[in-house]
Amino acid sequence: MESQLSTIDLLAAMFPSPGEMDIPESTTECIEKLRDWCQNPTNTPKIPASLFLTVCLPILDGDKTIQVNMSVPLHCENPDTIDQPPPASFSLRQPDWMSKAEVSGVAATIPQGDALEAFDYIQAQIHDFLVNKQNQATALENASSNTESGGPIVRVWFYFPSLSTRKKRDDMVNLAPGYSLTGFVLAGKPGVLCLEGSSAHIDSYMSFIKTHSWGDIPSHQKKVSERFRETEAVQRVFSGMEEITDSLGERGGQRANRGDMQALEAWLGSKGLQEAFEKVIF
Repeated sequence: MESQLSTIDLLAAMFPSPGEMDIPESTTECIEKLRDWCQNPTNTPKIPASLFLTVCLPILDGDKTIQVNMSVPLHCENPDTIDQPPPASFSLRQPDWMSKAEVSGVAATIPQGDALEAFDYIQAQIHDFLVNKQNQATALENASSNTESGGPIVRVWFYFPSLSTRKKRDDMVNLAPGYSLTGFVLAGKPGVLCLEGSSAHIDSYMSFIKTHSWGDIPSHQKKVSERFRETEAVQRVFSGMEEITDSLGERGGQRANRGDMQALEAWLGSKGLQEAFEKVIF
């Protein structure tokens, strides 16, 4: 009990300003009773299952904030056998600049237990989310200002010896619509990126990806090569931009990172792109 109360005291010291931390009056009263009981455990007060409080975490140097609901448990099944108090749990209040699904995606992966670790994780995840949103907005502006948007459609195939990082793959998918591009991403060893759109948009998209999304990757690790560019009477085959990594055949290798090339060949063949497979993979 003392440990749980100490955690709350630590947070109160870290977030002392008005609006930074919200503790309901009933919770405050309960905390004082429990504190007195810890010092003089004669008359045991009614102990609730948990104590609830809210912390308003700053994001992007305080430009935005997100409210984190924290539940500090005060009961456990076998109190005589535990070495540590039961872990705290966390949830997020949906801000007006995130969708319910986006909030749920972050909340589902918050580490439970240590409050400081959880807060650092939330701030990092929301920061990355906002940066990605800004990159998408910039990509849309770049695409809309491109005077060559009406150029002929081409289909370009890129080959990666290895493509794995989830965020980089998400950026490839999320940024493509801003450049009026369609196609697919296949991660693994090897990785494949197919883009349909004007040459100007494809070149701008790849430049933006390498400069921004891959900005933290050393240049010698940005291994990607253009293997094949179709330019004659190209019609779009793909209706949008998607990642097909988890939906295409069985994955092999020690880390399940080797894609099923036979499945890729059959899938492209069904779309009339057999020639591309032979030029890109072999």
